[in-house]
Amino acid sequence: MEISFSRRSREIDEGIFTILNQKKAELLARGRKVYNLSIGTPDFKPQPHVMEALRKAAADPENYKYAITDRPELKEALQDFYLRRFGVSLEAEEIMSLYGSQEGMAHIAMALCDPGDVVLAPNPGYPVFSLGPMLCGARIETYPLYKEHNFLPVLEEIPEETARAAKCMVVSYPANPVCTVAEDAFYEKLIAFARKYEILILHDNAYSDIIYGGRKGKSFLSYEGAKEVGIEFYSLSKSYNMTGMRISFALGNRQVIEQFGKVRSQIDYGIFLPIQMAAVAALKGPQEAVKEQCREYERRNRALCGGLRSIGWEVPDSQGTMFVWAPLPKGYGNSEEFVLELIERTGVIVVPGTAFGDLGEGYVRMALVQEVPVMEEIVEAVRKSGVLH
Repeated sequence: MEISFSRRSREIDEGIFTILNQKKAELLARGRKVYNLSIGTPDFKPQPHVMEALRKAAADPENYKYAITDRPELKEALQDFYLRRFGVSLEAEEIMSLYGSQEGMAHIAMALCDPGDVVLAPNPGYPVFSLGPMLCGARIETYPLYKEHNFLPVLEEIPEETARAAKCMVVSYPANPVCTVAEDAFYEKLIAFARKYEILILHDNAYSDIIYGGRKGKSFLSYEGAKEVGIEFYSLSKSYNMTGMRISFALGNRQVIEQFGKVRSQIDYGIFLPIQMAAVAALKGPQEAVKEQCREYERRNRALCGGLRSIGWEVPDSQGTMFVWAPLPKGYGNSEEFVLELIERTGVIVVPGTAFGDLGEGYVRMALVQEVPVMEEIVEAVRKSGVLH
């Protein structure tokens, strides 16, 4: 039988990530050492009190039933946390858990968009920012992020016609993959822009706890008027190393949270209760480990970027996130070709910028998932390979 797949699904291509995995397997089979800086999974462990909360809750057979809704203690923990951490007051009706921010971003357009409605998404940007709304039938219009503007959108350069047509706009700072941070003035302009054109802002706040140079990670919701024009996704994956637990939150505009909840009630029976208890422990427990983890990421950031600069590859320090956004070395013009040459000659695996949009050409993304001594090994491997010459 010949199966006909949907046009939208046929537009999805595994692309470069499949090739990178194949190259990794080839090198390992040949006995080569591999340094994998492509993955976005923290190498840190969850804190013991989080694992203990999960273990204890998992020992109760009553917790294996459908959760259906968020436990009151989970919402209360998130309310207390957001007030302490960001100075943001949230009502229970302004909070909803998700199976990770990626799941939320993949489904949010179901609640907001009819087929053909316009969603503004960044280029370069994390793929699900465009793919999620596209799978829901929305039409994606990208806004460019350029180095000369610190990889921030120039809102006044978005065409008037596009702005008026847009139903919502995806924004994310600190930004993966471009590793930049937005200042207060940007968010104030963004909220005014959203009001003027009646655009709902979808802010991904996955990396506010991984930010460097003395900067302070903030919440979009901490700015005046934010709840009126948008929601925020906050994840426990990167801050608390709970990636496999798949828990994050949609927060903010009450009408959006309510409607999104109705949609998800048809496809979801709630977060597994032991995971909810682990999330409560993470949010209410000691936070020093989160701060120390950020300091360690910053040490790795300096070791990798500073080391590469010392051997002639001009890589700026990341401003935030667990990644580095590196321009190609002199003499290279194609990011995918460079990545494959780098793997072959050094064993270092990074992601070509084109995996995040066509404006990612000329860059590669590196993950800060190796300790400082290994970062120093990587720099030496690059130096010895001659790839910079």
